[in-house]
Parts: sequence; C-alpha cells; structure tokens
Amino acid sequence: MSIRFDGRVAIVTGAGGGLGRQHALALAARGAAVLVNDLGGSLDGRGSASGAAEAVAAEIRAAGGKAIADVASVTDFAAVQAMVDAALREWGRVDILVNNAGILRDKSFAKMDLADFRLVLDVHLMGAVHCTKAVWEPMRERNYGRIVMTTSSTGLYGNFGQSNYGAAKMALVGLMQTLSIEGAKHDIRVNCLAPTAATRMTESLMPESVLKRLEPEAVTPGLLALVAEDAPTRAILCAGAGSFERAHVTLTEGVHVGTGADAAERIAAQWEAISDRSGETVPESGAAQGTLEIGKAMRAPG
Repeated sequence: MSIRFDGRVAIVTGAGGGLGRQHALALAARGAAVLVNDLGGSLDGRGSASGAAEAVAAEIRAAGGKAIADVASVTDFAAVQAMVDAALREWGRVDILVNNAGILRDKSFAKMDLADFRLVLDVHLMGAVHCTKAVWEPMRERNYGRIVMTTSSTGLYGNFGQSNYGAAKMALVGLMQTLSIEGAKHDIRVNCLAPTAATRMTESLMPESVLKRLEPEAVTPGLLALVAEDAPTRAILCAGAGSFERAHVTLTEGVHVGTGADAAERIAAQWEAISDRSGETVPESGAAQGTLEIGKAMRAPG
C-alpha cells in the first residue's frame, strides 16, 4: 500500500537544506502541503536569511506541489505560534510536524562555555517544545496528529565533544515518551528519528567514501513511515545509508537487595545480576519501574 499525504498539511523545521529539505520535498511529492521553515542561519546558529526556506518552497511549487516558506526561529515561541497560524490560515489544518531544526556548538565539556550548552538545548529541545505546543491543540481538536522529534545516536549512546547536543537529543526522547501517552486518545502519534546522514553537521566528520553512502535521501523513507496514517507511536527509529533499526529504553528484571546497612555492598556484589538483560522489558510507561520494584519487594522474604 502506497503511503500518501493528500489533503494533509505538514510543517518541517530546519527544512532549508540537508535532511529537512529532503523531508519537505518527499512529503510534498506524496501530496502534502508543506510549510518550509528555516531561519537560514549558520551551522552554529548565527545569523538568518530567508533564501533557504523560500528556495525549497519554490522547488515544491515548481514541481506542482503546495508550499509556503517561513523564517521563524524555533527558539521564539511567539514567532513559532505565528508560523503555525500562517499554516492554519493557508490550509486550515496542521496534520504533521517534523521537528528537525538544530545547530552545533561542539567542544569537550571541560572547554565548553555554558552559553553554548544552553543555546543548543534552546534550539533542539525548546525549539521542538515550542513547535509541538503550537500544533498540539489544533491536532487535539481534529483528533489527528503525527509528530517526529529528531533525536541522535549522540543522545542515545554518547559522542565525545557533544555533551550539549547529546543532552538535548536524549531529552527529546523523554519528551516523545510522555507526549505519545498523552496524545493517544486524540490519535496524535509521536515518534523519534535518529538519522545518520551527510549534512552540514557531519560533512567534516567523515571521509568522502562514507559520506556518499549517507545521503539524506536514504533517511527520509523512515520519516515518511513515522508520519503516515498508520504510523507507529512511541518508537525510536534509527536510519542511515538505507538501513533502519529500532532503539529501545529497556528495564532489566534486576534484583531485590533491601535497605540494610550493607545494601550498597550487596548492589556492588550483584552488579552482574542487576545488569542481566535476559529478562529485560520495554516499559509501557514510567510507572513500570515502580511496579517492578514494589513487586520484587513484596515477594522478598521477611
């Protein structure tokens, strides 16, 4: 069955180039009307220009699609709200939000200025919060929404020199986990996409032979699946070079050691058993941790 978006309206942030551009073009090619958002700043978030967003919107229109451009900074909630209002005025609805906008301010944690740490969180995390908040009520009213947060392997697994980026990207996973629960009764499905792609953010980090395999076009099919009508929810999809995997936040069965004076020593002694993944689960919500722990405590002798 072909995935189509006829009659749907999508907002894609950071869509002036790289992954965002490919996402916007692919959504439009499959029938969506697309608001192309891009501040037009540099890789580290400095400056702004309207040309990038308008160029992509013009490309969509030239191919027969529907698109408008917007240069709102995702760090400015008032500007984001105006962006969403523009989409509602133009097309009457917002069905899909792709939170893709981001910047880099890479340095080791020892050398990183706190302003650079905070700015990366503001763009990646609060930018996604602002955009999601602005579309949340219109989606609730229509009982339909598809939202994707762009996370990263840096957030999931770490990467030297990217403590700010990694913290922001893992925070998006936590945001997704809760919003997928809260949005379920209104058919708002929320997922994360962890891309590996050759963009402005990665071009200096990899050899040319590798970059050729990591074209953004190889990631976008995953994005389309995550925003389709029959999309999953509460998934972390990893994508790169045409390969796709799922990442999970899991919980081991663990052991009950009690609260005695030697509890810390018993934790250290049983670390291997606590870490045993043979019976691990993917909890349906955060309450599962407490349920598991109380259950083990209630079954413990004495």
